[in-house]
Amino acid sequence: MCGIIGIVGSEDVSDRLVAGLRRLEYRGYDSAGICTIHDGQLDRRRAEGKLDNLAKKLASEPLPGLIGIAHTRWATHGAPTQDNAHPHATREVALVHNGIIENFKPLRDELIAKGRVFESQTDTEVVAQLISADVEAGMDPVEAVRTNLKRLHGAFALAILFRQNPDMLVGARLGSPLVVGYGDNGETYLGSDALALAPLTQQISYLEEGDWVVITREKTQIYDQNDQPVERAVVNSGASNVTIDKGNHRHFMLKEIYEQPIVVAQTLKSYVRRLEDRVSLPVPDFDLSTIKRVTIVACGTSFYAGMVAKYWFEQFARVPVDIDVASEFRYREPVMEGGGLALFISQSGETADTLAALRHARAEGQKIAVVVNVPTSTMAREADLLLPTHAGPEIGVASTKAFTCQLAVLAALAANLARAKGRLTPAQEKEIVRHLSEAPAAINGALAYDEAIEAMAGVIAVARDVLYLGRGTDYPLALEGALKLKEISYIHAEGYAAGEMKHGPIALIDENVPVIVIAPSGPLFEKTVSNMQEVQARGGKVVLISDYDGIQAAGEGCMATITMPKVHPLIAPIVYAIPVQLLAYHVAVAKGTDVDQPRNLAKSVTVE
Repeated sequence: MCGIIGIVGSEDVSDRLVAGLRRLEYRGYDSAGICTIHDGQLDRRRAEGKLDNLAKKLASEPLPGLIGIAHTRWATHGAPTQDNAHPHATREVALVHNGIIENFKPLRDELIAKGRVFESQTDTEVVAQLISADVEAGMDPVEAVRTNLKRLHGAFALAILFRQNPDMLVGARLGSPLVVGYGDNGETYLGSDALALAPLTQQISYLEEGDWVVITREKTQIYDQNDQPVERAVVNSGASNVTIDKGNHRHFMLKEIYEQPIVVAQTLKSYVRRLEDRVSLPVPDFDLSTIKRVTIVACGTSFYAGMVAKYWFEQFARVPVDIDVASEFRYREPVMEGGGLALFISQSGETADTLAALRHARAEGQKIAVVVNVPTSTMAREADLLLPTHAGPEIGVASTKAFTCQLAVLAALAANLARAKGRLTPAQEKEIVRHLSEAPAAINGALAYDEAIEAMAGVIAVARDVLYLGRGTDYPLALEGALKLKEISYIHAEGYAAGEMKHGPIALIDENVPVIVIAPSGPLFEKTVSNMQEVQARGGKVVLISDYDGIQAAGEGCMATITMPKVHPLIAPIVYAIPVQLLAYHVAVAKGTDVDQPRNLAKSVTVE
């Protein structure tokens, strides 16, 4: 959500700022802009919509300057218009901002009462006006920043320029990530993540909570939340500087769906020791034997991965599991016994709700485990047990490969917890190793049905409403399938536990509401089929996703069927994620929506 890049350079920075923003497009945005200092003035170019609109404006109105800031905005306060786009500026100060200033209204009222004139509807402009008012009154710019940071409530990452200090860039973070990059040529950079800076430098420092930094051509000084000078370690980011492209695929989402056999195999390689028939963790001495309860917290797709994990933890390890969406977790005031394991799942490792929940759980005496795709993220750095996925950068806003890699990691954690609890024999562990090792090939087998799924997508694309049904671990898959369809095709879709359909949703069934049934053959197959038949008896149109045996047993009378490889129930959620992803993708393409950057959505949600 939103992206920041800043450069204190030795040559014109405009082109590199735009290039950095392109690497941040995956975060989701609806306007963009840049600002440089040139001939003693702050000069801006802003545009609503895609970066191409900003690039066209820069082509006709070039923006020279050796120092600059740039931003992609995901609208929170005020519509996605040019006036609300960042950078926001006065005559003396320009800045960009990720996050939300929760107390912007009283601050704005205070400033208006003093005669300040606002040009936007955003919370961000309040920060620019606050700092500018003090600078105009004669306060040193660094002191103006230090003073006004104390007045801001909420979450922010800031990059700030000053007209009268053309060699200085100031950054600050609270609840929203920001990194400092150090170039070999004496240049220095700010970025909302390491990926944006990868073509410029691999040497970065992560600002910690409450840090702020003053960057000049002579030096870079970081201050902590108490305004004391501190040093933060300079590390190699490991972020790829290779230009990320779609290869031969039409969209990033489709490319990432097809990457899943490889990235799931890469992820499992870190957790499965095939020669030893053993499932391991990256931290071998982390003691799971004393864990009496697991609390899982996540958002969106990551929450559905956590729902699958709840089934696994309770079935294999017989450990009770609570699960919450992160935005509700703290506010229900959960009772947490000391020594429990709190497990947080996040693709980015920066999700604001999940990060706040992590810190709450830490304060409640919980051990902290995190499943993340960015091993240098804030959550990863604050964890006791880091469980990285190895999905690689995921550019499509709708998560695909990150989800299946999360499931692979969670299956490995479930096996480790079961072994630690004395509920996993060597023979059973050997079986788990075998089944997990089969997952990449089974995913490949699922991808083989891409054309068949594409061929039937048109019958879903004309619907206004779609239901997804599943039982057991297929219930979270139904929720995930519905979410994917909503996200990228804008069709209203809901997922239900199949047995719950008769308790209300069955009233919606008619010939115009397709029902997607996820039902691999196995212990729950017959019960799911009975619910499917209730749909058919009321004229509902069913798409059955099952294996060959399941299709042969129950496919008659369905509007369409999607045949999957026959797999063990342990890896079924990983494999059956593929058809629900492909179905959503092909329906969205048929409808002509923006698959990779669907409206209103952001990849990394760094505000509550």
